[in-house]
Amino acid sequence: MNVDSGSTAWMLTSTALVLLMTPGLAFFYGGMSRAKSVLNMMMMSFVSIAVVGMVWIVYGYSLTFSEAGGLSAFIGGLGDWGLVGLETAASADDGSGIPQLVFVAFQATFAIITVALVSGAVADRAKFGAWVVFTLFWVTLVYFPIAHWVWWSDGEENGKAGWLFDLGALDFAGGTVVHINAGVAALALALVLGRRKGWPKDPMRPHNLPFVLLGAALLWFGWFGFNAGSAVAADGLSAVAFINTLGATCAAAFAWIVVEKLRDGSSTTLGLASGIVAGLVAITPACGFVTPLGGIVIGLVAGAVCAYAVGFKYKLGYDDSLDVVGVHMVGGIIGALLIGVLATTAVNDGGADGLLAGGGASLLGKQAVAVVATLVYSFVVTFLIAKVIDLIMGFRISEEDEVAGIDSAAHAETAYDFGSVHAGVGASLPSSATAAGAPAGSATKVEADA
Repeated sequence: MNVDSGSTAWMLTSTALVLLMTPGLAFFYGGMSRAKSVLNMMMMSFVSIAVVGMVWIVYGYSLTFSEAGGLSAFIGGLGDWGLVGLETAASADDGSGIPQLVFVAFQATFAIITVALVSGAVADRAKFGAWVVFTLFWVTLVYFPIAHWVWWSDGEENGKAGWLFDLGALDFAGGTVVHINAGVAALALALVLGRRKGWPKDPMRPHNLPFVLLGAALLWFGWFGFNAGSAVAADGLSAVAFINTLGATCAAAFAWIVVEKLRDGSSTTLGLASGIVAGLVAITPACGFVTPLGGIVIGLVAGAVCAYAVGFKYKLGYDDSLDVVGVHMVGGIIGALLIGVLATTAVNDGGADGLLAGGGASLLGKQAVAVVATLVYSFVVTFLIAKVIDLIMGFRISEEDEVAGIDSAAHAETAYDFGSVHAGVGASLPSSATAAGAPAGSATKVEADA
């Protein structure tokens, strides 16, 4: 089959856009963290790129998108390990017209950001080495199997597919595979590590809201590749996914700040940024199956519900540091289930009709099965992985290091070096202090306050 240059160009662009999302997530999470842990938080995202990128090439793609005989409904095999032979494939055999390795690279970026998303639940307190080990085992034992269940098919003529794909559950770009999966894994990991010292009594506010807004902007920008790229073509379906990614996100951001205004009396930049992410999350599974008006409905519901859901942690007592559960798990569930209500084959004849399109409750039931299966499997396996790592090497830093700051303790760095400012103040104070009649020791006092 000849390579479709237009679709190939779009998919290469989409791959770069999705990869950019992980550095965007680093800014989003880093800004929401405290100043003494921002570097560690960003490092957790960046090291996910390093670890998962290698693992995906060696065996991850093969386990996700290949056949394993009698086990093919649940996991792939190792026939494509190392991508051996795929480098010479002119185009994929699925009729998309893009080189096989372009699809491999595109899917690698999904695995990377899913792992990085989990890290937001354990800000300030996870050992960096333990996180690296967790990354390796979690992507292997949790992400690869669930992605295989939902997205792998050997074609209609062969009749083999992941069991959720075969069931008919729909997930256009990762509501179950990415967001519900990461959100419930974040809950399990937060439970294993426990609460931060001082939470919830001590205020642990975001240290850099401009970083948060920058991260949300980069995520939104990259998400157009995430969703529209999942059409695996430059065609009308990718256009639908693109406009839904715009409309739903606008609606969710608006709904979140309206809830804030009515509930708290003011709308915040953190709320706006969180609403953007909630909308992106919720529209992800549905973007290729619903109309633009349906996308706005999903966004409005997700923005309002997630604005309340982030408060669950205070009522239930789990310390999800950066609201991964309230935004990604809850938003992903909303998007996945609303497919069963709003999906229409008028948008995508490869999907199914939901309740409002006359399809009955069948699709909604299938979506519910996919949601529950993802929640249960991801939570249980994540909890076990984290427990084993905690028993063998310890997953949490010491209380002393947590109080002092994980950046300096784990990385021997700080995000903000005020040394030169202190030196300047100390050097200039003697003459200025003398002129003003300031007491001796003023320089030391100013430096300590800074």
